[in-house]
Order: sequence, then C-alpha cells, then structure tokens
Amino acid sequence: MNTAVNNKSKFILQLQKLRRLSQPFFLPIEQNNGIQFIWLLISLLFCVGGIVLVLLTGLINLLENFQPELLEKYFEGVVSTLNTIWAGKWGLIFSALFVIGSSSFFSFRHQLKAKRWIHWILLGIIVLMLLAINGINAGIGFIARDLTNALVQREQDGFYRILAIYASCFIFALPIRALQIFFTLKLSIIWREWLSKSLISQYLTNRAYFKLNPNDEQATDVDNPDQRISEDTKSFTEQSLTFTIGIFDAILTFSLNILILYTISRTLTFSLFTFAAIASSLLIYAGKRLVKINFDQLRYEADFRYGLVHIRNNSEAIAFYSGEYPENVENQRRLGVLVKNFNLLIIWKTIIFTMKRSTNYAGVFFPYLIMAVPYFAGTIDYGKFVQANFAFNMVEGSLFFIVNQIDELAKFTAGISRLEGFQSEVELISKEKPSKNNISITNKPEILIKNADLCTPGSNKPIIKDLSMNINNRDTLLITGPSGCGKTSLLRMISGLWQPDKGLIEKPKTGDLLFIPQKPYMILGSLREQLCYPTEVSKFSDDHLFSVLKEVKLNSMLDRYPNLDIKQDWPRILSLGEQQRLAFARLLLNSPQFAVLDEATSALDIETEKYLYGLLIKRELSLISVGHRPTLKEFHNKVLSLNGKGNWQLFPTKNYNFDN
Repeated sequence: MNTAVNNKSKFILQLQKLRRLSQPFFLPIEQNNGIQFIWLLISLLFCVGGIVLVLLTGLINLLENFQPELLEKYFEGVVSTLNTIWAGKWGLIFSALFVIGSSSFFSFRHQLKAKRWIHWILLGIIVLMLLAINGINAGIGFIARDLTNALVQREQDGFYRILAIYASCFIFALPIRALQIFFTLKLSIIWREWLSKSLISQYLTNRAYFKLNPNDEQATDVDNPDQRISEDTKSFTEQSLTFTIGIFDAILTFSLNILILYTISRTLTFSLFTFAAIASSLLIYAGKRLVKINFDQLRYEADFRYGLVHIRNNSEAIAFYSGEYPENVENQRRLGVLVKNFNLLIIWKTIIFTMKRSTNYAGVFFPYLIMAVPYFAGTIDYGKFVQANFAFNMVEGSLFFIVNQIDELAKFTAGISRLEGFQSEVELISKEKPSKNNISITNKPEILIKNADLCTPGSNKPIIKDLSMNINNRDTLLITGPSGCGKTSLLRMISGLWQPDKGLIEKPKTGDLLFIPQKPYMILGSLREQLCYPTEVSKFSDDHLFSVLKEVKLNSMLDRYPNLDIKQDWPRILSLGEQQRLAFARLLLNSPQFAVLDEATSALDIETEKYLYGLLIKRELSLISVGHRPTLKEFHNKVLSLNGKGNWQLFPTKNYNFDN
C-alpha cells in the first residue's frame, strides 16, 4: 500500500515538474493552474476537429458537384458518415465542442500575449496535419479491403482503379507529413530559444550564477549549469513535442480505428485491450528502473565532458607542470564511472527491448487466431479480414505508444528532473529578497564600514571582527597580511558578493566601484569589447581605445591586432602580464570613483607596476589594493593589516613597516 502511494506521489511530482517547465511557454503559470492548461490542450483538439469536419464536408460537397461517380463508388462510407453526423445529434455535439473550444481560447486571449498565440497556432497546425494523416490512414483500411477483394475476385479493372486511389493517398500524405515535421521542428526551436533565454536571464539575475558556482567550500545540488541550459533544454523541447504529438497521434489513431475494429469483431477488440493492459503493466514496471540510470548517465556524461573542457582551458598550466598523468587518471576515472553506468543501462535496455519485441510478435498472431474462425465459417470475406488486421495494428500501436517509447521516456523523465531542478534553483534565487541586507547603496563618494564581522559563508569562523573604517574620495588603501588571512574575502564584502554577519557597509552605486582580480576576466568577444567591458562599446571611439592601449604600454597589441573588432581566444593568446595591463586600460576607460585591485600587478615588473599606479593616481581615483610588495606603499595613504584571526590594524602608510 505504501509503495503504491509513494509511486503515485512520485508520478504527481514528475507531472508538476513537467508542468512548470512546459506551461509558461503556452500559458502564464502564475495565473493558471494545470487543469486550465490541460483544458486548453483539449480545446485545441475541439477547434481542430471542428475545422477538419467543416473542410471535409466542403470537399465532399465539391466532389458531389464534379465527381459524383467517384464518391458513390469509393467514398460512399465517408459520405454516409458525414450525412449521419450532420443529420443527427452528432452534428450538434461537434458544433458545440468547436464553439466551446473557440470560446475557451477567446476567454484566455489576454494571457496569450507575448507571442504565445503563435505557439498555439503552430501546435494547432501540427494537430491538424496529424488528423489529416490519420484520416487518410483510416481510409487506407477501407481501400486495402477493396483492393484485397478485387485481387481475390480477379477484378482486374477494379483493382487498378483502386490501386490508383491507393497511390493518391500516399501522394497527398507525403507533403502533409513533411510539413508536419517542418512545423514540429520550428515549434521546437522557438520553444528552446524561449526557454534558454528565460533560464539565462534568471541565471544572471541576483547573481544566481555566483551562488550556484561558489568560490568556497559550499556545495550546490546543481551540477554543470552550462549543460542544463544548452543540452537539456534542447532535449526537453524536442522530446516534449515528440511525446505530445505522439499522444495526440495515438488518440486520433485510436478514435478513428477503434469503431472500425469494433464493428468487425468485438472479440478481437476486447482481446486487444486485455493484452495491452497486461503487456503495458510489465513494461512500465521494468521501465521505472531506467529513470534513475538515465539520470545518472546524463550527469556522468556532463562530468566527463567538463573534465575534457577543463584540460583545454588550462592546457598551458598543465604543460608547465607536466601534469599529464594526474589529468589522465582523473579523466579515466570519470570515463570509468560513465562506462560502468552505461553497462547497467545496456542490460536494462536489452531487457526492455526483449519485452517490447515479444509483445510486438505476440500482437501479430492475435488477428489471425481470432479472425480465422469467422473467416473459415464464411461470415466475413478476406478483404474484411485484412481490414481487421490493419485496424488492429493501428489501435495496438496507439495503445502501446507509451510503452514502445519507454526507454526514451525514461531518458526524458531524467532530463525533466535535471532541467526543472536547475530552473527551480535559479528562479528561487532570482526572485529571492535577502532576509537581511547590511550593505546599502548611496550616492556618497565614500565606502563606509561600521562594526562589521565577516565569516566564510556556511561557517561560524570569523575572518574579520568589528571592522570600522571609511574610504573617502581620493583615499588610497593598501590591504596586507599573510596568505589566507581574508584579504580577498574583505574585497568580496566591499563589492557586495558576501554579506557581513554583523555591522553595516555603505558603498557607491554600481559603476562607481570597479573590481580587478589577480587574473583579469577576459570575455568571449572582440578586442573592442574586452577594453570597454562592462560599458557599451559605442561610448568610445577607435582613437580613444588606441590611445589607452598605448597608455598602458600595449603598443604590441596594436601591431598584432590593428582591427579592434577581431575576436580571439584572449585568455590563451595573451600572457598574464598583458591581461593585467589590458585590465588597467579597461579601468582607465570606465573611470570609476573607486578601483579595487586584488594583486592586479602580480605578473608585472616593478617599473611597469609603478607606471600603471601612477596613471591611476593622476586620474585621482580612490584605490583599494591587496598586495605583498613593499613598493605599493608609495601609492597609498593608509594600510589595513589583517592577521588571519579576525584582528586588524589600520595605519597611516608612513607608520607601517612591511618587515614587521
């Protein structure tokens, strides 16, 4: 009993995850529940069904006027069915369903803005084409019956006429199926673009990217965010449409063929339902094991790929260390984990394939076993026997749609968990309001710290205790202390990345405070974009950029790259010293009130360091520097010394001695 309840809870949870990922593309999730979303999907079927019925009626009326003999001979069943629909209550029912479906979309019209109506139209076109294909397939069953009877009765003229109609069905079906594939892929890429943009926007809001990729010991449940945004969104949108359209197709196939099968043989119909229920239960039970294995496989694939990317991004450092052996060991380990899990996946996929193939083989024999009795008794002709077999296969395919996709469904379910887990995390972080915020933004040209205590996130161990100081406009502060004493942590607090556990910090607004780390950040872009980051490139002329490059002694870059719009792998091409000088050029262009430099000249010689700091002093920037070189003293009027135990001392520069 508990197992059944747990399975039901897991299934409901998975449906909720699927809804959170898929509904916002079609309908705002904040204003509507899942029932309303499902109702709109059903309403879409009502609308498409009504449109098809009207179009088919118009086509039949057109043929009655121009080709009545063709209708009478080959489409008499279709004509009689349409006449029955419009002459009786079914016409009113279908009309009412169309009106209900149309009214539902009209009532939701205000929520289908932001191009959501385009998504519904594309989905409606796809369903319309599915219905057309299924209508043709249902007609093929009748054509196959007449074609078989013509062969059995040796009616040569009738055989070739029916064969021509048979060929016409395929000629009509081919462009419809091709357009269905085109619109499905089109809707898939529109959905992927929308979902990826949404995730990227949330990922870059409220520093979610930083909180999910911390620089400390804290771990997160979200591994490989890049893979989740790029590959998982692609797989999710493609597979979602594949399954949705497949389910629509199965419903339409079932609806159009079950009545045909039932009118031919009730025994065969009920036997099919019993067989499908037993086989589906077994396959679903076996397929549950695949979900966890596929989830792990996606994670192991991402970890292995990340290890290889890590080698590419750090190739020079690995080469200097001659670190090929440990890198080989680590990536072989990741590959081994991947292969071990995949071997388990092979076993379960083989088991499920065997079960699926067994059900397919068993399904071949049912029509023969059951329909042979009335055929040999003479109650049905061979054409009807063939039609029953065709209808059985169509209905069987619709009933077994889910279980035939069980391995893909397991992979899809695992992908939902990964993508929804990431979406939930970034959405939560992007919308969260900090419970306490001890950092305030002011328009004052100063940084003020009052009685601030700072601990490493997730730890109660203090890095700095009761720090009070202020840095006014044109002040220059040098922060020193032994390695690991908390110098960079203090800069994170000043920059707003970390919150003080106690106390208050006031700092200028974004743009007036620019941070330069020891290894400068190189963006994926042109040289122009590198220099101007994070400011718009349109603010600076080429002459201005050229002059700044010369000012920081990067004349050689002008000789190598006279075109500022050239794009290169800058972290690999430029030495660390060139990157640090380029960061100073970026600093001069942005001209903030405060510059925070974390050992920003560590790769430069003393003369170049002195020259670059001289440029900042001339610009009258307020400086906060972290460094160990005694030569930095002359560019600062205050020194903050940290001892790594939470204690600190603030000195005038003239009273501070590096030797002590």
